[in-house]
Amino acid sequence: GGDKEKSYPAAAPSVSKGIEVTSWTADASRGLRFIVYDLAGDESYEVIQPFFLSPGALYMLVVNLATYEPRRFPATVGSFLHRVGARVPHAVVCIVGTHADLCGERELEEKCLDIHRQIALQEKHDAEGLSRLAQVVDEALTRDFELRSASPHAAYYGVSDKNLRRRKAHFQYLLNHRLQILSPVLPVSCRDPRQLQRLRDKLLSVAEHREIFPNLHRVLPRSWQVLEELHFQPPQAQRLWLSWWDSARLGLQAGLTEDRLQSALSYLHESGKLLYFEDSPALKEHVFHNLTRLIDILNVFFQRDPSLLLHKLLLGTSGEGEGEGDRSPLMATPTPGQELLRATQLHHYVEGFLLHGLLPAHVIRLLLKPHVQAQQDLQLLLELLEKMGLCYCLNKPKGKPLNGSTAWYKFPCYVQNEVPHAEAWINGTNLAGQSFVAEQLQIEYSFPFTFPPGLFARYSVQINSHVVHRSDGKLQIFAYRGKVPVVVSYRPAKGLLQPDTLSIASHASLPNIWTAWQAITPLVEELNVLLQEWPGLHYTVHILCSKCLKRGSPNPHAFPGELLSQPRPEGVAEIICPKNGSERVNVALVYPPTPTVISPCSKKNVGEKHRNQ
Repeated sequence: GGDKEKSYPAAAPSVSKGIEVTSWTADASRGLRFIVYDLAGDESYEVIQPFFLSPGALYMLVVNLATYEPRRFPATVGSFLHRVGARVPHAVVCIVGTHADLCGERELEEKCLDIHRQIALQEKHDAEGLSRLAQVVDEALTRDFELRSASPHAAYYGVSDKNLRRRKAHFQYLLNHRLQILSPVLPVSCRDPRQLQRLRDKLLSVAEHREIFPNLHRVLPRSWQVLEELHFQPPQAQRLWLSWWDSARLGLQAGLTEDRLQSALSYLHESGKLLYFEDSPALKEHVFHNLTRLIDILNVFFQRDPSLLLHKLLLGTSGEGEGEGDRSPLMATPTPGQELLRATQLHHYVEGFLLHGLLPAHVIRLLLKPHVQAQQDLQLLLELLEKMGLCYCLNKPKGKPLNGSTAWYKFPCYVQNEVPHAEAWINGTNLAGQSFVAEQLQIEYSFPFTFPPGLFARYSVQINSHVVHRSDGKLQIFAYRGKVPVVVSYRPAKGLLQPDTLSIASHASLPNIWTAWQAITPLVEELNVLLQEWPGLHYTVHILCSKCLKRGSPNPHAFPGELLSQPRPEGVAEIICPKNGSERVNVALVYPPTPTVISPCSKKNVGEKHRNQ
């Protein structure tokens, strides 16, 4: 009965603007211009922030020195460095301390020194840890494969030389591509023109450093410059994005052959002119040249402010007229008596979005009204959001139209309930009363340094085409592959020394364990594809011992994840569990029936390719 008491804002509330891209002419005489991406230091946007972390950029971490405390280093500085290093190995980072005028002279010096010291300690800790891990691989390689395969106690038990060499190469890559962190911390106050000038001079000197940013000093082919200009000319300038083929046609006009187009687009991506995700299978067919408009649209979905969302919806419904065939009753022009009812209804949609990540298509259209006009554009945009891993359609049958019913979309990053609703999993762990014979299959990914922001939310979108009857929690997904249950769980680290983990599990009776493998293998492969977007990320993969899991062991033995990409050893029926020497684990519970397509930790050296062409 309290609905009448609710007030709905007439004016937009002031909140974070979200991600912004602007152009800053730093030195007009030399034609030096920065394209500045402000990534809105706000967790609300962490799902989309990684899309804007690209090689060839100078990263500036802004730390509020007035509120900084040494104990907050991991959250304010350390985690940012880990994320950038994981996404863009060898990136150049400048640390700027703001609000310097609010600190005393000694306090300012101490805080800057502390940040500097803790960065050095973190880097040392990470590099030493990676070196130790590389050494273990080296030691494993000195032993013969047959010897390694004979002892489950051995490090990298059963892992092929090829997989070991691949892992060693990856560790070497991580060690050779540490972040380039510029020191010292640069304190500034917007009230002190001299400090601002010093910051400007610093940015200019770094940008002009030939070794740090070779692209700036590169003589570009004329055809690349023409290609850039063509992307920003009508009619394509007005479009939200271009297909790869659209860009290829522009490339032909610029005199570029298809094989050279890739290099040109990669360069334009690295220089911040457009976005082209050549390493993403889902997105490499798109070229995003209209960045301001794309960012405006993405920001709409990640400003978690209920009053702002409601304001946008109310603006969207005002002026809605008749005459469009797909109009829902909600979107008809309201009479004065319906104003409150309309606002209340929209309020419920906002609540559903912020609690469960649910929005119907017609409400999404209202939110995007200033940016998207035609229904066809809305459909294309929703498909794009799905490819980006931001949302999925809940009720669209595969390959079929919805026949007039409302399409609902789910944005997993908004799901608030910690675990999925229980009713979705009734009988799930029971397998028709046969739980006592069921064997558990669990693949665990462990992230010691950093868990890629937004990974769990994006992953939950990517697996949607593989599963049915799903129920999502903030940290867990229950679903089925056919009739086989699968559980995807994310466990954030409980302390600084604990890794974050993401596990994919299923279960079946031993004779039917192939069905459990069949259920989780596509999910493993989807995760491997997503992780390839993070070439500087250190993570490990393990197959947990099913006997330990069955026993309820809090610390089950973990077999090396590399075994997922290897064929089952011939003539071996069981493997000893090192945690309990008397137990034998059936080989079918450790090796999949056929090796997975992408081996965990197979990394491409992104960012180097086009330079070598």
